[in-house]
Amino acid sequence: MYKKIFALLFVFSTQLSFAQSYDLKNFPEGCEPEFIGKKLTERYLQTPHSHWGNINSEHKVTFVTYPDVCAWLGALWFTQSIKDENLYNKLVDRFDPLFTTEKDFLPTLRPTAHNVVDWYVFGAVPLEIYKKKKEQKYLDLGMKYADGQWILPENPKDYEKEWHDKGYSWQTRLWIDDMFMITAVQDQAYLVTGDKKYIDRSASEMVLYLDRIQRENGLFYHAPEAPFFWGRGNGWMAVGMAELLRILPKDNPNSEKIKEAYKKMMKTLLRYQGYDGMWGQLIDDPNSWRETSGTAMFTYAMIVGVKNGWLDKKTYGAAARKGWLALLTYLNEDYNLRNVCEGTGTKNDYNHYINRKRLIGDLHGQAALMWCAYGLASDDVKRK
Repeated sequence: MYKKIFALLFVFSTQLSFAQSYDLKNFPEGCEPEFIGKKLTERYLQTPHSHWGNINSEHKVTFVTYPDVCAWLGALWFTQSIKDENLYNKLVDRFDPLFTTEKDFLPTLRPTAHNVVDWYVFGAVPLEIYKKKKEQKYLDLGMKYADGQWILPENPKDYEKEWHDKGYSWQTRLWIDDMFMITAVQDQAYLVTGDKKYIDRSASEMVLYLDRIQRENGLFYHAPEAPFFWGRGNGWMAVGMAELLRILPKDNPNSEKIKEAYKKMMKTLLRYQGYDGMWGQLIDDPNSWRETSGTAMFTYAMIVGVKNGWLDKKTYGAAARKGWLALLTYLNEDYNLRNVCEGTGTKNDYNHYINRKRLIGDLHGQAALMWCAYGLASDDVKRK
């Protein structure tokens, strides 16, 4: 099947002549989202916990990091959407040792690092499992992280207390990554409890970030001190908004503001998509290399928008289809995605972004491609 996928390179190139096809249901043999999603899920089940997404790192893995969380979530969503009980249960079986023999791998609730949100997003996985399994242990574990994002810890730093006193998460830092890391956990908490305070928190936090850091063109700098339109960073915002919008009650007062910000971003992304369906490591730099994790995130955000009717199905359906087919040409024989940007902190330096390592099989990319498979394989992404 590996040879078949790479033979599809020719098929894909011939399809460029009618690239405006916006069909998100029918794909060439070997490119079907159900097939690819299963292969990616099986690959994930074979992969040990990573070191911040890098499956080949020489560093010791000390806890479950957020790229693993994103892959786990994507696999859980996908297997449920296609009703593959066998694969779903294997994903749950992979999680259960975290209650016993792998308990030390649970992310601490009070890390000393600046990026605290990267620890707390872990709670989204047990909450997702609870939705189906209804076992209290998953709910209790997940809610520790969801509630913890708003419970001010002992001896807080001044800026943490300041955000908390304003009604926001003490973990607020105005980095674009946060709008998946914070919202994903709060969204899940709302879905399992039905308590609107969680989704209201998520929406309020999102609006804060939109007001503070969205640029006039709809895109986002990595951080105020890092004025670059980094691909995957913008992917966190794109997916964060799409996910929040499909869960947010229509009567939420922030709903329309978030939707307009999302549509503004999608319009600009459409302009920067390459002829081959890919986006660059730096979105607005035509000389930057093709990066797969950001491309997959933008593709998923567009799939969600098309299926919910927020985006024009012909225009954005064509972009999403083109993105999906392009991404598949970056899969190797082991179903590991190539050209995934390594983990990247902020820096006011062009070369810092353009010279990042291009990893193979990094879970930042595997996760985002699984999200695409999930979005294409089902209508579960429609508004709750």
